[in-house]
Amino acid sequence: MNRLFLLLFIVANASAEQGFMPISGSEYLSEQVRDMQEDEFANPAMPTVDYGRSLFHKVNDEGHRCSGCHGENGNKLKLERIAAYPVYDREQERPITLQNQINICREERMDDFPYVYDCREMVGLETYMKFLARGQIIRVQTDGPMTPFYQAGKQLYHRRFGQMEMSCAHCHDQHRGAWLRGQVLNQGQSNGFPVYRLSTSRVTSLHRRFSECLFSFRAEPFLSGSDEYINLELFVNARGNGLSIETPAIRD
Repeated sequence: MNRLFLLLFIVANASAEQGFMPISGSEYLSEQVRDMQEDEFANPAMPTVDYGRSLFHKVNDEGHRCSGCHGENGNKLKLERIAAYPVYDREQERPITLQNQINICREERMDDFPYVYDCREMVGLETYMKFLARGQIIRVQTDGPMTPFYQAGKQLYHRRFGQMEMSCAHCHDQHRGAWLRGQVLNQGQSNGFPVYRLSTSRVTSLHRRFSECLFSFRAEPFLSGSDEYINLELFVNARGNGLSIETPAIRD
């Protein structure tokens, strides 16, 4: 706990003097849970990683598989690009997420049907690919053509929702470090997603977590994969620029 109080002191001073300093949600966990996250034999999200790995190597009806392009165990993947999502797609003239890119590959390269956003298969593949990119530094573009989408995500982050009239910023900026329902509010960083949540005993994608938060505000959530959530993901991911990927992380 002393370590956490020290981190909160650092954040408060950094925010006041040098601007926002991102701190991973793992720093707010107990030592036991952090050890569980780092131990592949103890991390309860590893079955999802294994499921994603099986899908990555699975041959579809047309004879194609992800590993055919990206190598066995993803050894040809550009891991630094995984850490840069959402990225700007010039053809669509908008940012796309890693899940969007998976479906682009399925349709254009594998001659297969796209997955439904956030379905079990999609979350499995996303978790596996993010797992391969563990340790990569997050560097999400926010300037150039990304600027209007980043600003839209920022507005959503600060927008009040629902009967509670709360925003993301209320928990993760104004009240970070405070206790809420037995857990300490962290910065809401996304560098560990998809994450295993101890409170629900399941692997949760970032868009699903957005919806869970909106439900807690007694607000109508957006659809997973919607423009609103993609813009919000852009802002939240960029807010963690400089952190490293920890997928699959464990959170309370």
